[in-house]
Amino acid sequence: MIIVVLGSLCSCWPTRVGFVDDSMPEEWKDFYVTPLELNAATAPANYNATLTESIRTGVQNNTRLKMLTETNDSAVQISGTVNSYNTTPQAVTDGDNAQKNRLTVSVSFVIITPTKGLEKMQMTSTRFADYDASQQLSDVESQLLELINQQIVQDVINKLRSNW
Repeated sequence: MIIVVLGSLCSCWPTRVGFVDDSMPEEWKDFYVTPLELNAATAPANYNATLTESIRTGVQNNTRLKMLTETNDSAVQISGTVNSYNTTPQAVTDGDNAQKNRLTVSVSFVIITPTKGLEKMQMTSTRFADYDASQQLSDVESQLLELINQQIVQDVINKLRSNW
């Protein structure tokens, strides 16, 4: 009897567990990311290029979509603008001294897809990372941007996988 119960339990166990981007329409085969615009005066001059490349790599590595080098025939077209790039004090203590600073980046995106005709969706991703106020931003900026970029890329991927 124990063997029968164990056998029936094993047959009910899923053979594969994981998140699959099945919610993306089947007609979406590929994507193109237009180089992002940079409208944030305080951002590094190459930040838009770095974030563009992070989005391209992230979407290609974490979805079934294939990256195209031209927008002409892509099923999903992603464009955007870096709108703000700011540092603000956080965790103010006695004497109005900040123990932490926060780097915040905000990017607006337009995603165009052929779903139900030509669908255009807009989204904004605002992400931040904190750092010790005793450090100069220039000393920790690359590490902070790596964290922020990962979060922004995940926001774009989540939007692509969501049911609009």
